[in-house]
Amino acid sequence: MSGFGPAGPPPAIAIPGWQHIRTGKVRDLYRNDAGHILMVASDRISAFDWVLPTPIPNKGIVLTQLSLWWFKQIADIVPNHVISTDVPQEVNKRAVICEELTMFPVECVVRGYLTGSVLLSYKESGTVCGIALPPGLVDGSELPEPIFTPAMKAEVGEHDENVSFDRVIDLIGIEDANTLRTLSIAIYKRAESIAKGRGIILADTKFEFGRNSAGVITLGDEALTPDSSRFWQLTEWKPGQAQPSYDKQFLRDWLAKSEWDKNGELPPPELSRVVIAETQSKYTESYLRITGKMF
Repeated sequence: MSGFGPAGPPPAIAIPGWQHIRTGKVRDLYRNDAGHILMVASDRISAFDWVLPTPIPNKGIVLTQLSLWWFKQIADIVPNHVISTDVPQEVNKRAVICEELTMFPVECVVRGYLTGSVLLSYKESGTVCGIALPPGLVDGSELPEPIFTPAMKAEVGEHDENVSFDRVIDLIGIEDANTLRTLSIAIYKRAESIAKGRGIILADTKFEFGRNSAGVITLGDEALTPDSSRFWQLTEWKPGQAQPSYDKQFLRDWLAKSEWDKNGELPPPELSRVVIAETQSKYTESYLRITGKMF
């Protein structure tokens, strides 16, 4: 797990009745005797495929509580993996008990605006993941329609790879590929409308789906959080420049300006108090602006 740096992943906390089974970039997974999964969102934060050495206080609570709020808003579109929020006190508010899914090996990314990793592809070829886009778009431009730009999920420390829809068909078959694309775009459109009504642009987001024990395609992991989405401030949106955001773009920008080379020869730096406080503020404000309440 090179993405954690030379010290490796942190030790998982002991939770009576639950056996630790996996440590990811942000989440720790446990299983009980009933076969249920306890998914715990830590305060770890990642950038440039590295888990940074400094946690962001309460970040895991924001991710879990915001996902739960969004799950309710899209419940009529797709079922989700949550069984219960009655979790052990050690992980209160930052964990859910969920059904174990057989996950599809695809990250389902939907983009309503042009920015990030696909901007270079557009500048070079006018296409994104094999999808032709109109000429003249710039960083932050709204797309005529949301587009499905899937990616292959990488191991910790490796880069996710943008792929074409044809590649997804090769991996999982045309029926499931079409279903994941349809569900992803439907969720994005619902969420984009809700967020815009609260003064936030949902520029892009990603979902992960799997099949439950009955074979039903189910939304897993998280949904529409600052970790998995780009949230921009609607009143300050101006195509052609970087957009003020309520996600970890501030942190990415700080790291990009640092002396860290990001290539794995040196671990990422400790975050300053200012960066920690600003990042925490952006995550907290995203929850407040979207849900209208504090967690």
